[in-house]
Amino acid sequence: MSRSGGGLAAGAAALCALLLPLSGTEAMASPRMSDAPGGAASYEPADGAVPVTGTESSADGPELERAKTYSDTIGPGQKKYYRVRLDDTSNAFISTVVAPPPGTRSGILDGIQISLTSANGTPCSSNPSVYFGGDTTRPLAGYASRRIQGDSSQCQEAGDYLYTVSWAGSRTTGTAKWPIELTYMAEPGLKPGADEPEAPTGWSSKAPSPSSGTPQKVSGGTGFNDAAAIGDGTWRDDLEPGDSRFYRVPVAWGQQLFLRAQLANTTSDSSAFAVNGLRLALYNTARGLVADKSTGYRGAPAGTDLGTAPAAYANRFTTGAEAESAMRFQGWYYVQVTLDPKVSGSVPMTLNVGLQGEAQPGPPYDGDPAAAGFGLDGAGPGGGGADPTMRTIGFAGIGAGTVLVLGLGAWQLASRRRRPAEDGDADTDVAYSR
Repeated sequence: MSRSGGGLAAGAAALCALLLPLSGTEAMASPRMSDAPGGAASYEPADGAVPVTGTESSADGPELERAKTYSDTIGPGQKKYYRVRLDDTSNAFISTVVAPPPGTRSGILDGIQISLTSANGTPCSSNPSVYFGGDTTRPLAGYASRRIQGDSSQCQEAGDYLYTVSWAGSRTTGTAKWPIELTYMAEPGLKPGADEPEAPTGWSSKAPSPSSGTPQKVSGGTGFNDAAAIGDGTWRDDLEPGDSRFYRVPVAWGQQLFLRAQLANTTSDSSAFAVNGLRLALYNTARGLVADKSTGYRGAPAGTDLGTAPAAYANRFTTGAEAESAMRFQGWYYVQVTLDPKVSGSVPMTLNVGLQGEAQPGPPYDGDPAAAGFGLDGAGPGGGGADPTMRTIGFAGIGAGTVLVLGLGAWQLASRRRRPAEDGDADTDVAYSR
């Protein structure tokens, strides 16, 4: 990005778009509509989501176009086919969110399995499954992918591919259907002849000290589409039984994200123990699961935490460490906090967010990652590729007044545009280190 006056104004506008929602005393998501006992709210679909019906036959599956979001349903025993058209230069990520109504009960193996294959049935990646793991239903997401690899002939050609979503689990009968949301994102490849960036080394798993001061009030969203934008600091929300609240945090190349969710005591007379009373999950820009932790809750204060590897393009080449591999993008990362429906009454929750590390230059993309939804200066699922200096200023917690000065005269240009890891115990050490 140019350091000229025009470039600085554009950078300021981008910075305002990112930070202004965080500068007040309260960051708000869309109004939450409660439709379940206890006040929990259902998943909010994307504005303009296209209704679609997956088919039983692979020959008839409807096409999912890139950069669009689709809505469908799935029920016990169903397997649905869709088509996606891939080019021969982009890394493709096709995600599914399954969003049962709050309070819905599930078996320990209930969930979905997703896959991406060539027209002749060749798998393009492993076939991930997402499971509820018991009776705590909540929105879950995962993606299947196709990565462009110079040393592979598997799924590298341009053409039509098959994307499937299958019911997985013990509930093979019945009529109840759960909403699903499908999204196809295409990340540009690297410039011809460019070297693939190397993975970061020497990073630490030690979380930064929590921010001091009064927590900022925030109202989390119901899912990825209305997740409340938050940043480095301490945030305060109130959870209803069965609630899943979503928040989004901007993570630049080279940065690590550390999270701690802490439940306060409940004023309810009930002291029933909920094994997975509090769940904390993190998803990446393409809606792929990074980590999932939980802890029990009996009405006394309890918490759980997690930390990540630095966001790096080379993480995608990591084998045997799914949480590290998932930190493969710069962009918005989605935090999900869930309160078990067995908990009685509303419970105050604090969320500590820590970003550690200097923002680094990105890889030499052969295309615009912002237009594809990956990055930080736009308003889509991932934003774009803001100037590293501007990003660093933003993540350092620049004051609202300074942001307003930087953006004066330009702010009007801005627009706002899930396999689960094993459960962890309360107060466990950060799970990912080198």
